[in-house]
Amino acid sequence: MDEEIEIHGFCNERFTAVKKAFAKNFEIDGDIGASFAATLDGKFVIDIWGGYADKAKSRPWEENTIVNVYSTTKVMTIICALMLVDRGLLDLDALVAKYWPEFAQNGKEKILVRQIFSHSSGLAGWEEKIRAEDLYNWDKVVNLLAAQKPWWEPGTKSGYHAITHGYLLGELVRRITGKSLGTFFKEEVAGPLNADFHIGFGQEHDSRVADLIPPYVPQKGDPGYVEMDPNSIFSRVFSNPLLTTDHIKTREWRAAEIPAAGGHGNARSVAKVASAIACGGEVDDVRLLKMETIKKAMEEQSYMQDLVMLMPIRFGVGFGLPSKELPFPSPNTLYWGGAGGSVIVMDLDNKLSVSYVMNQMKMTTTGDTRSARLIMSLYAGLSK
Repeated sequence: MDEEIEIHGFCNERFTAVKKAFAKNFEIDGDIGASFAATLDGKFVIDIWGGYADKAKSRPWEENTIVNVYSTTKVMTIICALMLVDRGLLDLDALVAKYWPEFAQNGKEKILVRQIFSHSSGLAGWEEKIRAEDLYNWDKVVNLLAAQKPWWEPGTKSGYHAITHGYLLGELVRRITGKSLGTFFKEEVAGPLNADFHIGFGQEHDSRVADLIPPYVPQKGDPGYVEMDPNSIFSRVFSNPLLTTDHIKTREWRAAEIPAAGGHGNARSVAKVASAIACGGEVDDVRLLKMETIKKAMEEQSYMQDLVMLMPIRFGVGFGLPSKELPFPSPNTLYWGGAGGSVIVMDLDNKLSVSYVMNQMKMTTTGDTRSARLIMSLYAGLSK
């Protein structure tokens, strides 16, 4: 099976089943290019990659290939904001308006910082019609959010803040530190950890960016087609703006800091950042968070049918938590994923971090059969 796709990198003998599962993703699930990495106690036990960086299979996926990971970026943004909580600069139970006075408009006066983290603020999308290009204008989109009404009573429901999440948390980071989210992340997280992950980057990295390949979207009459109410919260979130992989390929998107969806990296860099959290907040003598802060992040904020994800989601302070719908072997696990299939897992019980990053997208947000196959194989090796 390994002969079907040449797999590069390192895989500890204990986890040879993971390497086979990685090859199966190409054979069975149509992966084009991908990477997978895992750390135990802060040390890499798996760092593999293979396939191609483009649909035409003209560019190999290499050791330093990076790709847009969509909402896996949120984990990086959440960590940055939690670092301010850790330092006593941001209070989860304070009003957002304490740090961002203009936010106190149109029924948002009492929204708490923790409600921004946990997707319950009612600001899941923009009321005013915007274009994808508006996402490159930080002041415009955050000012629109500051001015608009919540779509539901804050704190009563969860509705995944697909793109707005990063701007809301990012503006809090900017108000407190004076730094943009991308700059804060680079200086305080990626730089110290030597993690090749970027929230906004220059053209010097363009040559190693893999192309995201869009999934097949069922059309009317196809099996699996679901007609959505254009006025539903789901439709309002994902159609305003309507993002395509063509936007992702532009220099403007790559340069912009879009902290909920615009991060670029590979499994190695994602797992590296995740390893700090999995190890209780510190790895390689770099401390991002105290364990006390991580425990706060693991406190359940809501567990209900999400208005945007259209399934029950158990949210902690920003991260997803294990649930009966999305179980994990260890209860003290934090996770999230990105549109198309990328995944990040931080298992504090085993001091285990996991990441899967790919370019062939599926119709999924929090993982699919590909990442499930890899993670199940990994845990099987862990129990040996």
